[in-house]
Amino acid sequence: MRISILLPNLNGGGAERVALDLADAFAELGHSVEFVLLRAEGVFLEHAKERHKVVNLNVSRIRSAIVPLISYIRKNRPDGLIAAMWPLTFIAPVAMKLSFHRSPVLTVEHSILSNQYANWGHLHHFALRLSMALGFRLANARAGVSAGVVEDVAKLAAYPVSGVQTLYNPIPTPSTASLEALRNAESYWIRPKGHRIIIVGNLKTVKNHALLLSAFAELNDPSACLLILGQGYLETDLRLRADQLHISAQVVFAGFHADPTAFYQTADLLVLSSDYEGFGNVIVEALGCGLPIVSTDCPSGPSEILENGHYGRLTPVGDANALARAMQEALSSPFDSEVLKRRAADFSPERAARAYLKALRLA
Repeated sequence: MRISILLPNLNGGGAERVALDLADAFAELGHSVEFVLLRAEGVFLEHAKERHKVVNLNVSRIRSAIVPLISYIRKNRPDGLIAAMWPLTFIAPVAMKLSFHRSPVLTVEHSILSNQYANWGHLHHFALRLSMALGFRLANARAGVSAGVVEDVAKLAAYPVSGVQTLYNPIPTPSTASLEALRNAESYWIRPKGHRIIIVGNLKTVKNHALLLSAFAELNDPSACLLILGQGYLETDLRLRADQLHISAQVVFAGFHADPTAFYQTADLLVLSSDYEGFGNVIVEALGCGLPIVSTDCPSGPSEILENGHYGRLTPVGDANALARAMQEALSSPFDSEVLKRRAADFSPERAARAYLKALRLA
């Protein structure tokens, strides 16, 4: 079967990483994959080109994508089309209908859209709900990457929640990082093992790195180190915040790294301080390395992955005191690493790929 995956680009976000891992799993199961990109760009582009076909629609605006997407479908006639992230989850089923080609379309949302677009105004909210309502009804299958996302998008689309599937993200089991990668990761750490805390994610408001900085300051532990892996528009503000909290000598801004495995394997604790998440890929990645987890109990994903605290510590959203206490407890009394690794295996790419194929009715 030929499966097409529609994305804006292959920049270094969670949805793009998921698409690559899913494509590789489809290929392992004997299917061919084509990435259909509005713009063929991004840090994961070369990885995709090495293993799969990449089609560049070469459009700068999403609203301009529908005509070239119709042309692509008519010419290439994929056996199934997966569209990730609104508004592509609206455009894809519309384009399939207008192409007069009858392949199944699966739309997958990766975020709590009602939170993501909460401040965009009434007109945008109306357009969001109207387009989702139409897209859901034209698609052959609809999904969210967590139960919380499913509930949110079903409500926005005025669609029965029973008609929207939960398709967890595929997260590969990490292999042991190379000696070179481990040495590189070690070069960033400024404190010895036993005191290393890492957060992985783009530096944007929803990730609430500022909360983590406040919690880290409350630890009042000169032997601890906080490594921030990611990049984004808030870096200057976060550096200033670290200075104000008098912890800048203990905080490392390490930038973006496409493969964070070596950083997980040299850390002692992963913290997620988000206000909300679609899923929380980094939690599963860290679990796969046997790394203890502390996360805000944000909507949605972390509590599902950690099974309400069975595999990691959950704290109230926005509570720096609770986050600091949980971090201290996790460093002094970590979970069994082998138990954490077994939990991570529940999110294997093969299992996810089979679930996607079943949703497309191609299995």
